[in-house]
Amino acid sequence: MIGKERIHCRKDYSIRDKEGDYVLYWMQAAQRVHYNHALDYACMRSRELQKPLVVYFGLTPDFPGANLRHYVFMLEGLEEGARSLEKKGIYFSLCLQSPPAGAIELADKAALLVMDSGYLDIQYRWRSEVTAAVSCPVVEVETNIIVPVETAAEKEQYSAAPLRRRIHKKLLPFTGYTAGDLEYEGKHYKPSEPFPHEISVKDIPDVLKNLEVDRSVFPSPFFRGGYENARNLLDRFLGSGVYHYDQLKNDPTKKMTSGLSPYLHFGQISPLEVYHEVQQVNAHYTGGFLEELVVRRELACNFTHYNADYYNLRCLPSWCLKTLEEHSTDKRPYHYSPEEFEEGTTHDPYWNAAQWEMRISGKMAGYMRMYWGKKVIEWTRTPDEAYEILSFLNDKYELDGRDPNGYAGIAWCFGKHDRPWQERPIFGKIRYMNQKGLKRKFPNIDEYVSEIEDWKKKYLS
Repeated sequence: MIGKERIHCRKDYSIRDKEGDYVLYWMQAAQRVHYNHALDYACMRSRELQKPLVVYFGLTPDFPGANLRHYVFMLEGLEEGARSLEKKGIYFSLCLQSPPAGAIELADKAALLVMDSGYLDIQYRWRSEVTAAVSCPVVEVETNIIVPVETAAEKEQYSAAPLRRRIHKKLLPFTGYTAGDLEYEGKHYKPSEPFPHEISVKDIPDVLKNLEVDRSVFPSPFFRGGYENARNLLDRFLGSGVYHYDQLKNDPTKKMTSGLSPYLHFGQISPLEVYHEVQQVNAHYTGGFLEELVVRRELACNFTHYNADYYNLRCLPSWCLKTLEEHSTDKRPYHYSPEEFEEGTTHDPYWNAAQWEMRISGKMAGYMRMYWGKKVIEWTRTPDEAYEILSFLNDKYELDGRDPNGYAGIAWCFGKHDRPWQERPIFGKIRYMNQKGLKRKFPNIDEYVSEIEDWKKKYLS
């Protein structure tokens, strides 16, 4: 059972149950076949209505902050997903147009429109626009988090602790869903001619030729998109990394994290599938990896869902804003321009290595991401300037940028979801990190710098 809390009727579906040529699933945030509640629901409804199922994805070239790196990774996943759907007899339509415009157009002949859920402002606007414009019934299904966001909490949570208590009380019913491989038994659909703006995803270079996107950031040499690649990373992690995660996850030289955040961001793998696989390996495991996967990740979705200012300083609690204001005129030891930050040319070799790790690979070691953010606060004229620079760099280079986790992580650097600490210059009562602490925590940190320097020689020559 999918669970009624995941299913939200956005427009009454008693209107056109017997009309329409197909059931339409607008796939946008959940770009996968496996463990996709929205796709499963669409399949179930197509059988009930005896209508074929059509899966639509709208490919817009101007998604805010996205560039060639993000599009290549996403298209790799979509190409694999399209093949999987085709094998099951489900028609997949990739259309080069605004996602809501295409959904509205295709819904004109749909008996039912099913949407997946996202937790950013642009995703809410898109879904509201489509729901208001179409005449068919509309259902939205949450599938990219384990506990639906409003079931977990009815308002924004100030830290992880209260949400952790709420989620663990409600977790069991939502982890019982075990959709593995989708079985589709409905009718097959074949349009007499391609849908408007439809293109083939089979030739990714050809698709990219038709996309006028920012090409200043090259694709990651380390991460390829798609469910199979996500599963390979997960299997490798479960074979070794999960056993050492709590002890070694922060050490940037050990690489004991799962590497799944880009795949979770694009919805190429389900957090619920990851959860189930961890439980298969160790049913009693309750360590840090599940804390990150369930509590921290869903705290980020709670944040962007309930706080309209998630992308700027106004998202912070009053004590953060107050202490930052009180120290706004404190003397900064260094000041760097946005360009110097982007080029990784500060005085700090560890900060520079973190910036270049992100620029080259599309991902940054988790602990270094915190250090990276804290130092930008220290080396800019104002907190507003720091927030803007961090958001820009994170969204531009991280494969998991433009994501609730990313916005929550940036806000955390300024005190969000944290507590007041000992007062000090510039930071006030906000948690502070410095180079001495980094070296003390990781005596081998220079190995990390050396590795990134080798990357620069290899990938930037």
